[in-house]
Formats: sequence, structure tokens, C-alpha cells
Amino acid sequence: MTETEVVTAPRPLLLEDGRPAAAAWSLDPGLLHLNHGSFGAVPLAAQRRQNELRAEMERAPVVWFPRLPARIAETRGAVARHLGTEAADLALVPNASAGASVVYAALTARPGGDVVVTDHGYGAVTMGAERLARRWGRRVRTARVPLAADADQAHQAVMAEVDDGVALVVLDQITSATARRLPVERVGAELARRGVTLLVDGAHAPGLLAAPLDGLVCDAWVGNLHKWGCAPRGTAALVARGPLREHLYPLIDSWAAAEPFPDRFDQQGTLDATGPLAAPAALDFVADTWGWETARRYMDELADYGARVIAAAFAGSSGPAESADVGMPVPGMRLVRLPEGLGTSRVAADALRDRATAELGAEAAFTSFDGVGYLRLSAHVYNTPADYDRFAESCVPLVRRWARAARARS
Repeated sequence: MTETEVVTAPRPLLLEDGRPAAAAWSLDPGLLHLNHGSFGAVPLAAQRRQNELRAEMERAPVVWFPRLPARIAETRGAVARHLGTEAADLALVPNASAGASVVYAALTARPGGDVVVTDHGYGAVTMGAERLARRWGRRVRTARVPLAADADQAHQAVMAEVDDGVALVVLDQITSATARRLPVERVGAELARRGVTLLVDGAHAPGLLAAPLDGLVCDAWVGNLHKWGCAPRGTAALVARGPLREHLYPLIDSWAAAEPFPDRFDQQGTLDATGPLAAPAALDFVADTWGWETARRYMDELADYGARVIAAAFAGSSGPAESADVGMPVPGMRLVRLPEGLGTSRVAADALRDRATAELGAEAAFTSFDGVGYLRLSAHVYNTPADYDRFAESCVPLVRRWARAARARS
């Protein structure tokens, strides 16, 4: 950004009574909350609904649990409508990683059973793929997708690893560390023709994408509702439409084990299901207050504003610090490259996250890809341009100091 270029800030969203959107959350006002994408944030409306449900459960547990499967099934219907799919294709699971584990447990070894992942994959899901490959006595192949790769280049990079020796591909719809899309629709159509199983990790997709399952051909898809959908944690969806669904079972065997998919997921012993039951309250709150289309547009404009302001603040540091060139960008998320010396590994990036909370008073996501550190911004409706101005003015100078110290030690 040049000195004469003006960055226009989007107008903050308000509640119907004119208060800031953040008033509908219980976030600590003493912290900067710039990392919605990791753990989300639950609006008060959904918190109240979950508290009501938990109180109902504790008043009469013996009444609560026998009636729970029917209530879970009703909730599945509400979630399915939000995602644009059928309730009969959707099971509720604790998180996207748990859904991936369900899929891994269902798959049986077959000749030529290698597994393909990408270098953008979420660590826990990739670890599960590695464990599956060890169980099969096969190996994991990693497709290298450049950060700036467009849809064609990304498709070519993934399919270059797929041959007759591959049984499973695990592909992110939206990558966690690098905040970009991958061409899951195009890859899925080709894998279907070849008879190769595809698991799509859509952890960030619900709420961030208007219709994450439209045009997508895959054997299984998992997505978190606690991120952009703002549901209580422990709430995610597993969608399966093909033959694999008949082999998918919850990780806990319970009394519904003999039921068909997805009904057998509706009964999980004594697990606290108040989070999933309160998920529609969170989804409806955003829909009724602003509408999801308006919310997504605001989040995207705000993330773009934040990236440009923070990158400009970093510009005076030694070494490159700029908005990253990301192929297939997604709404609401941006990457800003950190000064040289910071975030060169996942462990180093996680340490920056913890340090930022302790020393900067900021919840921020620091990530690493291909040996380069990034600040990953993820905006939601409760954020305002002032949040990013504050980080640029107060936090960036300290991060630059950390970078100088890191370079001096190397």
C-alpha cells in the first residue's frame, strides 16, 4: 500500500437496538479477538439456550436421555437446512477431526491402498491419515500445492499423486494454516470416475461458504459448526451420501448401533448433547439479525481491511511483511506474512500465539507454511475496523521487535 492510498473501512454491524454486534457475545473486552477461525465464539443467545437445555437435563436425567435421540434428529434437520443438504445424509459429531476418525475407522484395506494428503492439511486429520496408512501397511503421499496456486494448478498438483496405487484422498475445502480453498469439486468428480475414495475436510466451511456441499461429489464431508456458525463447541456435521455411509459408525458404541446411518449417531450414551441442540440458536441468531449473506460480506470486507492495515504497519520492518498471495482466497480470512525470523515452523507459530495472548492482549492465529510464518486473520460480525487498527498500532511494533531479536539469535 502506498502512502497516498486510502484504505476504506467497512461500517461495523449493529444489533437491532443500535448496540455494537459484540454486545451479543460475552467476549473479554480487554482482549483483541482476531482469531475466530480457531475456536469460534458463541453468542449469548446460544449460550442461554444451552444453559436452558442443561438445566432441563439436570432436572430429570431419566426423562432427558430416552427422549434425546428424537431431539438430536430434529436438530440434524435444522443443521441440514443451513448446509443445503438432507437430514438423512447428516450425522452430528463432536468436531471435524472426530468425523474424519469415523471415516478412517470405516475404511478397509484394499490393494494399492496409499493415502494422498496435501501439505496444507490440518495436522490432526493428517495424523489420522498416517495412522490409517500404517494400519494398511501402506504410505501417505503428500501433494505439494504452492500457496499461490490457482484452481488449475492445485488440481494438477493433487491429481499428480493419484494413480492405481491410491485408495483414499483427504482434501481440505478451506485450509486452516493457509486460509485458501482447494478445488474439491473438480478433484471429487475425477476421483469418482476413478473409484478413489474422497474425504473432504470442510472444518471452516459452515457459515463461511453459502453452500459448501453444492456441486461436491465425495464419499464423506466433515464441517465444524462451532467456528463460523458460532455454535457451542463439540458440534460438527458428518455428511455421507454414497455406499460408504453404511459402514460409518460413531466412535462410541451405544444402543442405537443397529440403526441405519445417520440414526445410530443420535444416541451416544450419556454424552452432553446440549451443545449440538443449541446450534440452531446460533445459526438462527446470525440469520435473523443480519442475514448470513450480509454477515459474510462484512466479514470479507473487514478481513481485507485488516490485512491491508496490518501489512502496512509491518512494512517498516526488516524483511518482507505483506499480505500473502493466496490462490483461491476465501471470504473472512486473510494471511499477512510475518517479518523474517518468526513462525518458521508450526511449533514456533504456536509459541507466537501464546506469547501474543500473554504480552499483547490479543487472540491471534500465527501459522507456518513451507518455512514461512504468517499472521492469519479471521473476522466475524463482532469484529470492527478498530480491532485491526489497534493491532497495527499497538501490537505490530512489538512483533517487529520479536523478529529483530529472533534474527539476532540465529
